[in-house]
Amino acid sequence: MAHGGAPTRILIVTRPPLQAAQWVQSLLALGLDARALPLIDIGPPLDPAAAAASWTRLAAYSLVMFVSANAVHHFFAAAQGAPWPASTRAGSTGPGTSAALLEAGVPPERIVAPAADAPRFDSEALWALLADEDWSGRRVLVVRGEDGRDWLADTLRARDAQVDFVVAYRRLVPRLDLESLALLAASQAEPDRHLWVFSSSEAVGHLRDVLAPGADWSRSRALASHPRIGAAAREAGFGCVDLVAPTVAALAAALSADGGPHETEARDGRWPLDTI
Repeated sequence: MAHGGAPTRILIVTRPPLQAAQWVQSLLALGLDARALPLIDIGPPLDPAAAAASWTRLAAYSLVMFVSANAVHHFFAAAQGAPWPASTRAGSTGPGTSAALLEAGVPPERIVAPAADAPRFDSEALWALLADEDWSGRRVLVVRGEDGRDWLADTLRARDAQVDFVVAYRRLVPRLDLESLALLAASQAEPDRHLWVFSSSEAVGHLRDVLAPGADWSRSRALASHPRIGAAAREAGFGCVDLVAPTVAALAAALSADGGPHETEARDGRWPLDTI
C-alpha cells in the first residue's frame, strides 16, 4: 500500500508457518503486500507421550495456561478424544491463542484471557486477571515448547500454587526454501522496500545467528509485538524498530495512520496504540 507516492512496502511476516500463512492471507485481503518468511519452525516434542499423559489428570488443575496457538494445537492433538474438564480453566495471553482454544472446543466461559482490544498480550496481562484469586494449594499446568519465560509460573509459586510444565512442541530453526531465500536476499538489497514483522525474540535470533549471520540491518525497519522483541531486533542491528500489538487489525491500523508507523516507545509497558 503506497502513501504519498512512496513505493509499496513489502511486509515480511516471520511467524511459524501456519500462523504466517494465516496472517499473510488476512493482510493481503486488506490490500497490504505481505509475504511469509517463517523464522521459526514447529516440530513434535521429543517425548510425545507427556502431553497425552497430562490429559489423564487435567481435571486436577485449576488452570491450564497455553503460551501460544501452537501449544494449543499440539496439546489437543494428544487428547485422544478426551473432553475438556468442566472445572478447569484455560489461560491465554492473546487473541490467536484464544481463537485456537475455541476452535479446539474449549467453552468460551472457561477461557481467561486479556480482551481482544487490550493494550498488551503477555503473561503479565493474563496475571492481572488472576491476581485477586487465592492460589494457595491450587494446581496449574503450563503448556509450552521446550523452554520459555517462567515469570507467570514463578509468580504463581510465590502465591503457593503448584505449577507443572508439559512440552507440547519444539521450536526449530527453519530450512528456507528458494522463495524464502529470494525474499531474504531482496530484503537486504532493498531495505527501504521491506518491513519486518517480528512476534518472537527467538525468531530474531534465528535470523541474526543462523539464517543471515553478519548481515547489516542498519537500514532496515521492523515492527515488534512486545518491548522485549523490539529490544532483540535493535540488538540484532535493525536501524528502526516500532512496537505494535500482535494482531492483524493493529498492524493494518499502524500502517495506515499518517502514512505508516512512527518510532515510539512503550510507556509503562503498554503499547501507545493511539499514536502508532
